[in-house]
Amino acid sequence: MTTPGDIMTTSTGTAAGAVVVDALAKSYGGPTAAMQDVTLDIAPGESVAIVGASGCGKSTLLRMVAGFERPTAGRVLVDGVPVTGPGPDRGVVFQDYGLFPWLTVRENIAYGLRQAGASRREAKESAAEHAELVGLSRFTEAYPHQLSGGMQQRVGIARVLALHPSVLLMDEPLGALDALTRRQMQDELAAIRRRVGTTIILVTHSIEEAVYLADRVVVMAGGASHGVPGHVREVVPVELGEHRDTTAPAFHALERRLETLVHAPLPATAAA
Repeated sequence: MTTPGDIMTTSTGTAAGAVVVDALAKSYGGPTAAMQDVTLDIAPGESVAIVGASGCGKSTLLRMVAGFERPTAGRVLVDGVPVTGPGPDRGVVFQDYGLFPWLTVRENIAYGLRQAGASRREAKESAAEHAELVGLSRFTEAYPHQLSGGMQQRVGIARVLALHPSVLLMDEPLGALDALTRRQMQDELAAIRRRVGTTIILVTHSIEEAVYLADRVVVMAGGASHGVPGHVREVVPVELGEHRDTTAPAFHALERRLETLVHAPLPATAAA
């Protein structure tokens, strides 16, 4: 059985989790496309955060990578394979924990494995491993209502990671948490990422969170409500090392740069 620390490989032996977003566009039939000409290359094991003003297409982009929505033009490739719908190579964590209230922590983590055909023993062993990975070994027999919000989100993350996706997609996964719990969960995510090595694409409204967790930050702008299609304004590398100090001057300087990019006005010709 694959353990949480294993790095997945493709059939050719290369590291899995390479994502290519190629000239992606999405239109819902209005006068302005929701997104146009979005192109990104994400390396295996890389953590990329997507930020931008509301309506710029962050979550739409994530849903197309997940396969929940089809692009109007362009394509998404994961390890060279076109995305045509949801698949086990892409795990999705939402802001809503989505746990089954009648199942224990262990049963919630094991649920996807059982649905995928794992034996009861395999699912139980993997659930125990992934409960340990997210720091919930002592709570495997607890029910969701007995857990805090942060603990429930850890269960949701463990349930996805138990399926060993090569790409982990996260749409505002910590948005419903209070500030203290959110910071603790950011630390948890950073530690999990170091142990597992899965490619991560994170949509967040928090620029601090993006700088804390990502190798690169994709700043998107525009959107149909702004009269110009959503697009990538800039991709900014985060060169702050593995263990980051949110109080450091370099951290704050990068935050300020990203804030400026997010809130910069659109060119007059584009917004017209």
